[in-house]
Amino acid sequence: MKKNMGGIDRGLRTVVGIGLIAWGVMAQNWWGAIGIIPLFTAAIGWCPAYLPFGLSTCKTKH
Repeated sequence: MKKNMGGIDRGLRTVVGIGLIAWGVMAQNWWGAIGIIPLFTAAIGWCPAYLPFGLSTCKTKH
């Protein structure tokens, strides 16, 4: 599994994930659990949705 996410992409996903989880806690709504997905992909640096399109925001060459 090669990394396909750059630093900015990972940072944005982290912020969005934390925001979604915080919103879910504050609203007492289970939809906030969706924030786990961007947090997980940011943590591992790999996004499966990029594969079919051949996208990569990572600056290093594979």
